[in-house]
Amino acid sequence: MTLEEKINADIKAAMLSKDSKKLEALRAIKSEILLLKSSEKGTSDDAETKAMMKMVKQRKESADIYKTQNRPELAEAEMFQVAVIEGFLPKQMSQEELVATLKAIITQVGASSPADMGKVMGVATKQLAGKAEGKAISETVKKLLSGN
Repeated sequence: MTLEEKINADIKAAMLSKDSKKLEALRAIKSEILLLKSSEKGTSDDAETKAMMKMVKQRKESADIYKTQNRPELAEAEMFQVAVIEGFLPKQMSQEELVATLKAIITQVGASSPADMGKVMGVATKQLAGKAEGKAISETVKKLLSGN
């Protein structure tokens, strides 16, 4: 079953159960997939995963803005959508797994100082695509290379 078929099945289930919050999140995912299909790139599992990671990032940023503006009900709605979208993403790496993988990458590329961050990030973002957020990768690499 493709991602699009899973989304369509979940949309149908959400409509039958009258779950409007979940339905809104599922329709956003479907919209993004349809945009990918109509673009020149076409769809692939990798492109779909990247698009959903981007959606999660956008919603988390929106939720943070809503929290700072004292709008918890809007932040809560955004975080609900994050939870629904993350249900379709591959399992994210734990911090311990991320550190271990990044240490191996640092050794592999021969990085020894913060100046080598670009080399490490190039390899890490390719290897960890869909498994960890770019921000988490970047912060962890900085810590490891600076010796903290």
